[in-house]
Amino acid sequence: MKILLNPQPPLIALALATLSATALHAQTSPSPQAPSHDTNQSVSSSSTSANDAGSTAAAAYAAGIQSIPDPRKPPTSKPNALTLAQILDLARTKNPTLLAAEQNLEAVHAQELQAGVRQNPNLGFTGSDITEPASSNNPYNYSVQISRLFERGQKRRWRLDDARATTDQTRAQLEDSIRQTNLTIKTAFTHMLIAKESLELASASLKEFGHEVDIAHDRFTAGDLAKLDFERLDLQLATYESDEANDITNLRQASDQLQTLIGVETPSEDFDISGDIVPPNLTQTQADLVQTALAKRPDYAAAHFGVAAADANARLAIANGTADPTLEAEYDRSGTENSAGFNVNIPIRIFDRNQGNKATARFQANASRLTETALHYQVISDVDQAWVGYVQAKRLSDRFSTHYLDESKDVLVIAQYAFEHGGIALIDYLDALRDARSTTADALSAYQNTWLAIHQLSASSATELVP
Repeated sequence: MKILLNPQPPLIALALATLSATALHAQTSPSPQAPSHDTNQSVSSSSTSANDAGSTAAAAYAAGIQSIPDPRKPPTSKPNALTLAQILDLARTKNPTLLAAEQNLEAVHAQELQAGVRQNPNLGFTGSDITEPASSNNPYNYSVQISRLFERGQKRRWRLDDARATTDQTRAQLEDSIRQTNLTIKTAFTHMLIAKESLELASASLKEFGHEVDIAHDRFTAGDLAKLDFERLDLQLATYESDEANDITNLRQASDQLQTLIGVETPSEDFDISGDIVPPNLTQTQADLVQTALAKRPDYAAAHFGVAAADANARLAIANGTADPTLEAEYDRSGTENSAGFNVNIPIRIFDRNQGNKATARFQANASRLTETALHYQVISDVDQAWVGYVQAKRLSDRFSTHYLDESKDVLVIAQYAFEHGGIALIDYLDALRDARSTTADALSAYQNTWLAIHQLSASSATELVP
């Protein structure tokens, strides 16, 4: 894969000037049989023609170089291509996993209603001797009872606190699911974008190298190139064709994965995205990102709400160990007599004081605090690891952008020009081709790793580092 970027960089200009000077020297050598006056005139004429020819050849060659796509430029996109922000918005409303998590949150939130309900009263009717008249020795008897259990120990309050903390914890877990899904989407988006760029470069390189093989075939037919050299050059087409085929497969697979994440039932070949290939520089510091992560990471917030829920559950367990009295009022009608009464029922909790549940809730509360502490450490570690990954990946990708790609392009163009003009052997030109393809692949890998590191850093700090 050729990496041809800047039009006529210094090394290329030097090579072209050297080759032009060599041609000029060969064309302007005076003939000993020619008169002095004619010789000077011939030299002057030849010098002008050679200079014009050398300049024209160099300009034409440089113009051909400019047509090679730059791997640092974004790939060509369709008019309806989606940006990363648009992809994330679509996923927020159409991703079935996130929609299911939202429904689960509503279900947990509904439990707050149940936790806040009070005990229902009980109404009872009894009757006896209902066939006996009021004047009999055993007249009819009717009674109505109404009773209600009264909770002590603020059980309803602690149930509500537990339910509300559980709802907050579930909401934070939903936000964490969104965070993780966004990271997965950003990763798939980056894979597809790099696959698009790789395919575009592979197709352009295949077309360009195919043109070189055609020229080599003409040279071979004219007797200017050995058969072995032509066939070795022609065999390189298989590598370029393989690159293009692999990139087509990678692009389609990445596209299908990304469309599935945004809730598309049947992936379409018309789906397209757009974005930058070269990663940006981040302005945030590691310390800023750590503080932001501790304040905004939803999984850390979920652990905090988990502690609140465990504490409320422990207080509820203690409250459940108290005795709840049942009060009852009664009205009786026996013949012509009316009477009223009441009843108080208080359980005596000698054996069952809910002691097992109290101990369980206490240990669970302690475990929740330790979990929160562990997650605190994990948040700091996540940001640190993501930051190191970003710094190293960005350093390497910057080297490719500012140095290695340009240098690889210089080497390839000089080798190509020298080979076409008989200056180097075919084996040297093939080595330059392999080095160029390897450099381009390494550059795209460095850009991809840097983008992935940025996305990982965004997820670990719960911050959108790239608008």
